[in-house]
Amino acid sequence: MQQSHASVAAEGVPFQDEWPFAIHLLGHIYVDDINSARFLWKSIPPAIKESQPELVAAWKIGQKLWKRDYAGVYEAIRGFDWAQETQVLVTGFSELYTKRMFELLISAYSTISIQNAAQFLGMSEEDATNYVLRQGWTVDPASQMLTVTKQAIVREQKLDPAKLQRLTEYVFHLEH
Repeated sequence: MQQSHASVAAEGVPFQDEWPFAIHLLGHIYVDDINSARFLWKSIPPAIKESQPELVAAWKIGQKLWKRDYAGVYEAIRGFDWAQETQVLVTGFSELYTKRMFELLISAYSTISIQNAAQFLGMSEEDATNYVLRQGWTVDPASQMLTVTKQAIVREQKLDPAKLQRLTEYVFHLEH
């Protein structure tokens, strides 16, 4: 029996039977809110955890993030055959996580081995090398080291309090 979204919203769903815990958990992971993911995991009844292997697989990603096991995050992502509903979210997270790890490498390293970069980026050494070369890094084939190219940091312009005051006065004038 397929319920419409409107009727589910109006009537609710039986919390422990049909709630999409895996998607809920992955949502917290996607927005980098690992604390909320942990609290959600702890609040899920054991019977639900035992009956939903995809939920357990999603939590494996959360555990790897919590332990800062960067390569393990990618292993957890690739180590499960995700359902179509969650595959999009997992793929999006994987891409976002790779970007975060790349930014981490930029901020933390001036040189890094190809092997270590590949682990951080969840790629083969060849794919990681090609990825970072497209970002302007250089490679020393003899030492198998990558030289990080720092990218220009775009800073948000701080709003001058005087400008904010003038804007407030202008909007106030328009409204009254």
